[in-house]
Amino acid sequence: MGVKYSSKINKIRSFALALIFAGFIVMYGGIFFRENVILMTIFMILGLIFILASTVVYFWIGMLSTRTIQVVCPSCQKPTKMLGRVDVCMYCKEPLTLDPELEGKEFDEKYNSKKYSKVEKS
Repeated sequence: MGVKYSSKINKIRSFALALIFAGFIVMYGGIFFRENVILMTIFMILGLIFILASTVVYFWIGMLSTRTIQVVCPSCQKPTKMLGRVDVCMYCKEPLTLDPELEGKEFDEKYNSKKYSKVEKS
């Protein structure tokens, strides 16, 4: 079975959602230390920091999402947002690229790295 790819925007949103759940789990962990007020407070503040970090990530990806290139997927004909040189459709997971040099090549996320583009130009 091959590697499952996901669009970059969805990966970042999933990370932000994981931060929210981690924050709640850490806060619930603080309940086990009700007798020790300082330890419980540390857990609650740490959970709050996770949730605030999630808010920052959601805000960042929202701002980034407004500046992305919107393309129509050739497979499902739905508009999808693209970050970087290569990405996948948010709906049908079709590999997408706007770079004519990568047209027809095997899809790989390494094409988005600056290190790879420098090696390719040399």
